Amino acid sequence: MKKIKRSKGREVFRRGKKAGLPPGTPVFVGERKQDVVRISIMNYSSEHIEEIHSASLDDCVRVKESSNIAWINVNGIHDVNAIQTLANLFGLHPLTTEDISNTSQRPKVEEFDNYIFFALKMLVYDEETNSIGNENISVILGENHVISFQERDDDMLDPVRDRIRSRKGMIRSEGADYLAYTIMDGVVDEYFVALEKLGDHIEQIDDEILTAPNATHMKELHRLKREIVFLRKAVWPLREEISAIEKSGSRLIDDSIKPFLRDLYDHTIQIIDIVETYRDIMGGMHDTFLSSISNRMNEVMKVLTIIGTIFIPLTFIAGIYGMNFENMPELKWAWGYFGLLGIMAALGLTMLCIFKKRKWL
Repeated sequence: MKKIKRSKGREVFRRGKKAGLPPGTPVFVGERKQDVVRISIMNYSSEHIEEIHSASLDDCVRVKESSNIAWINVNGIHDVNAIQTLANLFGLHPLTTEDISNTSQRPKVEEFDNYIFFALKMLVYDEETNSIGNENISVILGENHVISFQERDDDMLDPVRDRIRSRKGMIRSEGADYLAYTIMDGVVDEYFVALEKLGDHIEQIDDEILTAPNATHMKELHRLKREIVFLRKAVWPLREEISAIEKSGSRLIDDSIKPFLRDLYDHTIQIIDIVETYRDIMGGMHDTFLSSISNRMNEVMKVLTIIGTIFIPLTFIAGIYGMNFENMPELKWAWGYFGLLGIMAALGLTMLCIFKKRKWL
């Protein structure tokens, strides 16, 4: 897949290969982030748990037919054939398979007869570049199974796995709908982590602008504004998605899960408030930067103006006595030179005192 890079550093992927293909044709759109597709399985009940770290399709068939809750996680979505095989095994719609293979997919939810499809954006903060990266994650909620598709191996969902292993909370006693909610909740929690770190960086830039603004701060402000725009595009659809799930009448989502979904919806509202607050702060920082630069320029101009004002009368005096007239009595006075210098010094000091009294200095 051919890719181009914008000046802001985010990669934009061409979708020309999809042109002319029938709807539902899976085509990988995005950056290949790992070489091999890996499937892991957690098959559990309230009393039993089984983990398979390098699972095969036969393992997927076995856990599908089991009465336990099965969580099948797929790392790496660049292999369209592997994704299509797994989709055929679980009866996924071709449009769902197409969306799974598209890493630029907008967050959304779609209901089908035998499953519900969620598309999410997982945010990761890069502390080296002070930027927010994203990873597309797709979740399939079935009768007694959940399938998650990630772009690469990472530990973002490890807290959910730890809760299953240690039987913390309700996850081992609830159904697949609660597992799907837990995955979504883990993704949303990472939004708070990323936003907190981004807020620290914004605060640091704000302090630097107030003390010593320079041209690099303007570039950083524009980059941060683009980060905020990206966050808004990721968060606003997420709110709509969770609201649609909470209002869903699907048999796959039990009524007992609805309060948790409402709480998750509240979290998305908080995230939106934070993003909008950062957006307003960035606008204020831009104005502060321009004001700081203007104030520094005004200070320089004030100093130059004061210096020029002091030397104007001194130059006037020097100009008068620089004229070549013979009838100038002061020219023949023995102390004329030193007297004139004294007058000029007194005049300059008087003007400095006046400026200081008026608080111009």
